Amino acid sequence: MTANAKAPKAAGGSRSLRRKRSTLEVLHEIRQPKVAVTLALGFSSGLPFLLSANTLGYWLRDEGTSLKAIGFISWVGLAYSLKWLWSPVVDRVDLPILGRLGRRRGWMAFAQILVAAGLIGIAVVGPHGPAGLTAIGAFALLTAFASATQDIAIDAWRIEAAADSDEQGLLSSAAALGYRAAIIAADALILAVAERIGWPGAYIAYGAAMGVGLVATWFAFEPARAQATLRAQAPLWNPRGFYDAVAGPFIDFFKQHQALGLLMLAAIAVYRLPDFVMGPMYTPYYVDLGLTKDAVAAVRGSIGLIGALAGVAAGGLSAVRLGLFPTLIAGALLQGFGTASFALLALHPASVPIFSAVMGGDNFVQGYAGIALIAYMSSLTNLGYTATQYALLSSAYAVLGKFLKGFSGVVVETLAAKHGQMPAYEIAFAGAGLIALPGAILFLLLARMQARAKPQV
Repeated sequence: MTANAKAPKAAGGSRSLRRKRSTLEVLHEIRQPKVAVTLALGFSSGLPFLLSANTLGYWLRDEGTSLKAIGFISWVGLAYSLKWLWSPVVDRVDLPILGRLGRRRGWMAFAQILVAAGLIGIAVVGPHGPAGLTAIGAFALLTAFASATQDIAIDAWRIEAAADSDEQGLLSSAAALGYRAAIIAADALILAVAERIGWPGAYIAYGAAMGVGLVATWFAFEPARAQATLRAQAPLWNPRGFYDAVAGPFIDFFKQHQALGLLMLAAIAVYRLPDFVMGPMYTPYYVDLGLTKDAVAAVRGSIGLIGALAGVAAGGLSAVRLGLFPTLIAGALLQGFGTASFALLALHPASVPIFSAVMGGDNFVQGYAGIALIAYMSSLTNLGYTATQYALLSSAYAVLGKFLKGFSGVVVETLAAKHGQMPAYEIAFAGAGLIALPGAILFLLLARMQARAKPQV
């Protein structure tokens, strides 16, 4: 069985085919309840991401854990890259009891409860508990798995809830803003909280904060335009339904994009590599620089937040005014500079002004590049396979980086043995910035190939 609606043939397609909305129309759309729901769901999606990764690394480094161990524990994040394996279940199966909320809402609520349980579990066992890092890793894996499942359901809901491509951009921006706010909360605010009530107390508080997602799920609606398509499909336990749920999304994707689909997946896979590969080292870096938790929290929560929100806004505006591909290419290059700029901190340890400038600039370019990639991947999905196809695309963008980042601690410690700790960080961040070039080149090639293709109607 195939989906009964087609995705846009070219991401960021011709703007001349769409009527431009007036400022009043845009403001009216922003006031829609589903925009507020999407904002809250974006927050719920972003909150656990760093709590099982970079922020957990900060806590572990605070307790004297080696960079090598921190790097390897970061591999729990591979759950985000493998979510396409169970996304057909989210697409086709209604949960018992919670399924009364609807397929998308039921899975969102289930995942949010599991995330809260995982975060509280991390707090209870702690790095010095009887099972040590093993128990921490197990609960971090539960958190990452549940968070990835939540993302599958939320991404599908966001795409299906949009009435048209313009509203899709609006909901994507709302989700990105909520996500960025959560990243700041889990990356900055939590440091101030941990300084005052300790890391275990902070993780318990953040587990409780998943209630924001549960409230948003309660007020969300099941996307009506997707319901008919989903209900018409054969159940997962039916041989035809199983084949369609597992193979259908991939057959549909490559049938639509053909050989170009491979280039799309390759471009997506390398796009965020600079930020990914050094991800586990950011927070240990701050500890080794001698920056206090309060200083890091203050900078992240002020200049960092402003930079992130400005980046999301600039990315959305750039995609509308310049087009999606120019925005993707610019974002790839800018995020390379953003990652490389962290090398400056090694030359000026504990300098809050330089840290502020680097943090603000990096958050801006990451927000700019991130919204472009979200909009691009959303445009490639097909109604009926939304959850699985978006999971495939988002997994493609994360899998390589999440695998490579596990070796980041080994790289820094190896460089430190030869050059010293601060020069090691400097070399690693500068080198990671150069990894942005393949993404820019692949999207440039993709843009030219799609521009030469005959228009499809």
